Amino acid sequence: MADVFAADGATIGEPAINISIFGAFVLVTLFITFRASRTNKSAADYYAAGRNITGTQNGLAIAGDYLSAASFLGIAGAIAIYGYDGFLYSIGFLVAWLVALLLVAELMRNTARFTMADVLAFRMRQGPVRTAAAISTLFVSLFYLLAQMAGAGGLVALLLGVSGAAAEALVVVVVGGLMIFYVLVGGMRGTTYVQMIKATLLIAGALVMTIWVLAEYGFNLSSLLGGAVSSEGQQVLSPGAQYGVSGTTRLDFISLALALVLGTAGLPHVLMRFYTVPTAKDARKSVVWAIWLIGAFYLFSLVIGYGAGALVGSEAILAAPGGVNAAAPLLAFELGGTVLLGIIAGVAFATILAVVAGLTITASASFAHDVYASVLKKGQVEANAEVRVARITAVVIGAVSIGLGILALQAGINIAFLVALAFAVAASANLPTILYTLFWKDFTTQGALWSIYGGLIVCIGLIIFSPVVSGSETAMFSNFDIAWFPLRNPGLVSIPLSFFLGWLGTKISKEKPDVDKYAELEVRSLTGIGAEKAVAH
Repeated sequence: MADVFAADGATIGEPAINISIFGAFVLVTLFITFRASRTNKSAADYYAAGRNITGTQNGLAIAGDYLSAASFLGIAGAIAIYGYDGFLYSIGFLVAWLVALLLVAELMRNTARFTMADVLAFRMRQGPVRTAAAISTLFVSLFYLLAQMAGAGGLVALLLGVSGAAAEALVVVVVGGLMIFYVLVGGMRGTTYVQMIKATLLIAGALVMTIWVLAEYGFNLSSLLGGAVSSEGQQVLSPGAQYGVSGTTRLDFISLALALVLGTAGLPHVLMRFYTVPTAKDARKSVVWAIWLIGAFYLFSLVIGYGAGALVGSEAILAAPGGVNAAAPLLAFELGGTVLLGIIAGVAFATILAVVAGLTITASASFAHDVYASVLKKGQVEANAEVRVARITAVVIGAVSIGLGILALQAGINIAFLVALAFAVAASANLPTILYTLFWKDFTTQGALWSIYGGLIVCIGLIIFSPVVSGSETAMFSNFDIAWFPLRNPGLVSIPLSFFLGWLGTKISKEKPDVDKYAELEVRSLTGIGAEKAVAH
């Protein structure tokens, strides 16, 4: 591995080639975004791509939206370093789609118009519920964006030969600027096409690396695992390297699993993808396609992760800029030299840009549609004005995520772990309210507010007072200690508590549930009748 790093010791490959491949992808996607912007004539075009994306296309776009930098860089690194325990991320992310498919995908598509709040506020008081849903959406999106920005900064700094905190921060700013531009110009349609291209490139790139790694070991998986054991030790094949060290880490694993499995069904940017298809059948079809594509990718990630452990080694991975997240690029260089590295780096860069664009348009749409148009303007607003507010919001969200991403990058936190925190917030603040709204006829506005705000406040609070933020060497702020909550993922506490608060708030509420509205919601969610109509009451 001595020759993996360039002469300056902080770069792998040839920065000129890496920049060329990055530039080619950016130019292609900018062209597509400009073409897509010509069809953005209404709010439905900007938010939902005119609802004319096919199930197959949407499945590919969902895979592009879901397979983030955490999936490609973070999970590969976690498997390379921790082996079996690192693969638990893949299992959780994949199994989560069964929850999304069986409980929310079709029902949400049939009921909502543009955002998650369209469903949550359908039979509740519009103002408070839409505001709560928008706040929750913004927090989930910011956590997710923070992870992607950190991944972008570490990857590009590694591949372009920049070093130092200022240079890495500049990289994050550039990525954030591109993200904002995609959303401002292309809207959901442009974002969808970028995600489809990115998913194709990512899965193809992972397939090439998988075949290449297996070829190194005679297409024998046992030989590959043996190589990983020779390099890293027997622990990479045994449970417990990361989550079995103590009772606390075992609880952390249970907490992580809950967050991953339940979080997907509450992720606003994933739910918003269901509104781009014309029928409920297409919504189901898109999830089935997404499951197959994502499942195949996570199998590839297992080979890539163990391949990195065997061929690169944990010491070289941890010593590289970006730390754990550098495993896949280092493996690409070890296998195919500068060219393969440039291609894989371009794919990773495409991954980050596509995901952050999807997150940004979701967060901006939630504020513009739910807070500005529905709450502040009481539904009396022109579509052009609403879209203009969404674009302004996208700029603000982009700026905030850039700042937080720089902090996360400098702390060196594994981005798969950061995404797991976003899943915990989604599972705590969103999923209980979604399930109660869809399936419990007695659910009330007070129950919804208690569930959303209670889950959000508890989850964020526990994260703030956890070892993730302070009190440990890998914390975002390692120079002080306010940590008293022992778990690194709060899902074990915050998710059940949010379900309980939703139930308790409903039971002690003096408000009578709107039974007629629930009946209408039930019919619409199961049949799709009225799905095209505006949700404004």
